[in-house]
Amino acid sequence: MKPVPFKIKDQESSLRLAEWARNISPSALQEMLTEASRPGIISFALGLPAPEFFPAAAFAQIAGQVLAADARTLQYSPHLQPLKRQVCELMKQRGVECFEEQVFLTAGAQQGMSLLARLLLEDGGKVITEKFIYLGFQQALEPFRPEILTVETNPETGMDVEAVESLLRSGHRPAFIYSITDGHNPLSVNLHPAKRERLVELAKAYQVPIIEDDAYGFLNYSEAMSPPLRALDDRWVFYVGSFSKILAPALRAGWMIVPPELIEPLSIVKESADIDTATFTQRLINAYLESGQFPAHLANLCAHYNIRRETMASALEAFFPAEARWNVPESGFFFWVELPAKISPDRLFKIAIEREQVAFIPGNAFSVRGAGNQTQSIRLNFSNSTPERIEEGIARLAKVLKESIRL
Repeated sequence: MKPVPFKIKDQESSLRLAEWARNISPSALQEMLTEASRPGIISFALGLPAPEFFPAAAFAQIAGQVLAADARTLQYSPHLQPLKRQVCELMKQRGVECFEEQVFLTAGAQQGMSLLARLLLEDGGKVITEKFIYLGFQQALEPFRPEILTVETNPETGMDVEAVESLLRSGHRPAFIYSITDGHNPLSVNLHPAKRERLVELAKAYQVPIIEDDAYGFLNYSEAMSPPLRALDDRWVFYVGSFSKILAPALRAGWMIVPPELIEPLSIVKESADIDTATFTQRLINAYLESGQFPAHLANLCAHYNIRRETMASALEAFFPAEARWNVPESGFFFWVELPAKISPDRLFKIAIEREQVAFIPGNAFSVRGAGNQTQSIRLNFSNSTPERIEEGIARLAKVLKESIRL
């Protein structure tokens, strides 16, 4: 069989790739992030936690202790059972009761979603998502070339659960429903409590599992937070959590809460991907959680991010034109801002980068591929910039936006 050519940086190669891989290309988001990373840019683009709040000193001390205490720290080993116990304790803060037998440790939430997709999704199968979702999840689905059934998102109450019900009632049987319940990336909305209950009822009635992406659920700024979907059902909700946003991304550690019978097949799928979750990282995180420092760390994190969130809300109110619309998020890292209809977010991005050295992500970068969804919105990150930089950057961006409106 003659190899099918594909291109690498405009040069053809005779190597043969899988069909799905021959059609991949860098996303618009990746290209924008390259621009946003240039020196001197005030970036509201990346979903980065603030490095000044990483517990680096504590981890430096604990690392030495862990290495000295056990020579197996750097060896292959099964998932660390004490860390599973710590995860169960951690989940109680989210209102979830679970057991060690339901905990599966991963190399971050992204790996958790990828493993579940491999386990549940047939080639060409169906998935239900919102129209604008986390791009990393879309990338996890690409090898399966699925049919993605999309529903709208209400900016106040979250996913259109009635539309989900309509799809299920009409006979669609997706492999799973994907939900970002709190701190939605990119839409920055929390799912309404009544919708949470109804979505779980639908999952049980139609026996369709929900993958609940809760990467931002611990970072909340409201006293009245609802528990995640996993608190409502332990059979049809597969919970995905991460230490990246609440400790540090470089640890590459996360977890899933799944029915016990999925642990063995997940272990087999994971072994084929990376053999083993990083043993050293597991032991570091476990020792840190056992030290009792995490509750104060998380409270400090939320307090500082809340200041940055309020600073961005005030700056948007002070500088952005009256035609723009946004909600102040109760969780997570982002504002989702709807611009006036005449503004092109992509064009605004280019002008803002070149003239004012300010970056953001146009909302269309998060549109489910192939669905043709369009939005006048942009995503702004508030976690990675100081309050002073936030105020300066929003003022600069508003200047470009107002000039574009007048054209």
